[in-house]
Amino acid sequence: MISNSERQRYSRHLLLGDIGEEGQQRLLRSRVLIVGLGGLGSPVALYLASAGVGQLLIADGDALEVSNLQRQILYDTAGAGESKVRLAEQRLSALNPDIELNVFDEPLTLDDLNLCIQDVDLVLDCSDNLETRKNVNAVCARQGVPLVSAAAIRWEGHLMVFDFRDGQTPCYECLYPPESTEPVLNCSTSGVVGPVLGVLGSLQALEGMKLLLGLPSAINGQLRIFDGRHHEWRHFAITKRPDCPTCGP
Repeated sequence: MISNSERQRYSRHLLLGDIGEEGQQRLLRSRVLIVGLGGLGSPVALYLASAGVGQLLIADGDALEVSNLQRQILYDTAGAGESKVRLAEQRLSALNPDIELNVFDEPLTLDDLNLCIQDVDLVLDCSDNLETRKNVNAVCARQGVPLVSAAAIRWEGHLMVFDFRDGQTPCYECLYPPESTEPVLNCSTSGVVGPVLGVLGSLQALEGMKLLLGLPSAINGQLRIFDGRHHEWRHFAITKRPDCPTCGP
């Protein structure tokens, strides 16, 4: 049952026929893991907290640097040098004091991911390195937990949805097989335009909410590439590899 205060806070959701009170209750009961609280994780965390996702598990082992503030909208200058997850906890609690926050102030190991992901309804991968992305993908695929993954560099962003609940969806490893290595390019060496991360992070939150609400994702098993300079999208279907060590037979 939606309380009077919840009815006021989420009134714009309640007006939507495909959310309504039942959908809002689903969001309030949901448990979501956000891996990484940088340029992607900032809008993801803000939107999911404001939407009323009942429990957020947020993980990031970094301290805030001044150079992060060009794109990481969850923070401000006064927090420089402090733990990102602790700063995020304060900001998100102020935004929506009714949700529950669990913080992990360190990089998540494979064992950590196995423990966390078995108890959540959705994972949003907002990390910034290939090893973490592959570990998150592997655990989600094995445990049948939906995953929304994104990355961005320079003017370009990538977005992928893997709804592993159906048992037929390809995975990140199908696109980047085991022999793939860490790309040389990253934000620290090649730069990134802040709003590109905002676009991709917002779309991660949108696709994540749809999965939590039981609505289909039109991009499940696809790679969407966004060119922010020319405002163009390219769409690619990801082929499920029969020899994939993660999602294959």
